[in-house]
Amino acid sequence: QVQLVESGGGTVQAGGSLRLSCAASGRSFSRYEMYWYRQAPGKGREFVANSPWMGSPTYPDSVKGRFTISRDNAKNTVYLQMNSLKPDDTAIYYCNFPALGIWGQGTQVTVSP
Repeated sequence: QVQLVESGGGTVQAGGSLRLSCAASGRSFSRYEMYWYRQAPGKGREFVANSPWMGSPTYPDSVKGRFTISRDNAKNTVYLQMNSLKPDDTAIYYCNFPALGIWGQGTQVTVSP
């Protein structure tokens, strides 16, 4: 059974940084695209970053230049480095393995003013 487990969330002041991790078990994702999404209170799920197995990552304008997605295929882990965090970045962050339709349980990120 494939599982995704996110970690690294927490509370940080505006301007701070966090690094999220998403570890996959049960299946290698080395030849698959991986995504990060987030969902703020009262809002829908929003695309944050994707890591194709070939090619360059993409980001929405809301996080471009501040967030960086990376992957370690040997560890079957994808990361999201988040810098210059803003209160609007407060959300639950989810890892997604779209080829298998798998989501992680989410990790809470709270950015205080």
